[in-house]
Amino acid sequence: MILAQTKNLSVQMGGHIALRNVDFSINSGEIVTIVGPNGSGKSTLLRVLIGAIRPASGTVTVSSNLRIGYVPQKIGIDPTLPITVRRFLSLPTRRKEGDIQKALGRVQATELENKQMFALSGGQFQRVLLARALLEQPELLILDEPTTGLDQPGSAALYRLIEEIRTDLGTAVLMVSHELHVVMSASDRVVCLNGHVCCHGTPDNVASAPEYRALFGSGTQGALALYRHDHDHTHEHDDHEGCTHA
Repeated sequence: MILAQTKNLSVQMGGHIALRNVDFSINSGEIVTIVGPNGSGKSTLLRVLIGAIRPASGTVTVSSNLRIGYVPQKIGIDPTLPITVRRFLSLPTRRKEGDIQKALGRVQATELENKQMFALSGGQFQRVLLARALLEQPELLILDEPTTGLDQPGSAALYRLIEEIRTDLGTAVLMVSHELHVVMSASDRVVCLNGHVCCHGTPDNVASAPEYRALFGSGTQGALALYRHDHDHTHEHDDHEGCTHA
């Protein structure tokens, strides 16, 4: 079952075309990861799906009454603001104590309930954000670079947790990630964006696509290669939409 999809989606921000002619979909229970260089429109696509950005053209279709849990790339909390994890999880909607404990237990963070938000480590903070998203009992969990600022063990632990949530709850997961080795091992499908869909498919198919290699090289663990993208020239390759670089 398709939970959310876009067809011929284009987004304009400040006179700049952030996304052009993007066709995208995610089905129940699958993990889909979006990769691409900085400025390629990854976060923009997520924000379109949650309704925070209106497209310039094209269509966005979300299944009726779809419950979405969203974990933003970052959230700022004033360190002088005294707010506990429990209180944070009850904003803006008051939550039952049992629901809060259940959500924290799901992310293995029950001991954090009474801690101050400003005192949390990066990994703890991300788990609390994930617990907050789970309070929505989501059918679709959207995560925008959830491991930003975490070390490798912390990132690995968080990705394992996300996979467990998908397995246990049947929640579809859509996430943006720069950690290509994790993407290729943990995703059902990968979408490579660079203003438009360069290529998409199973991790193995995407990793071998020329369009993907033009952006990331032949390895999946190397640093992100930055290329100037030319939106005016595309080509087709097998089942992939073309992506060019200079």
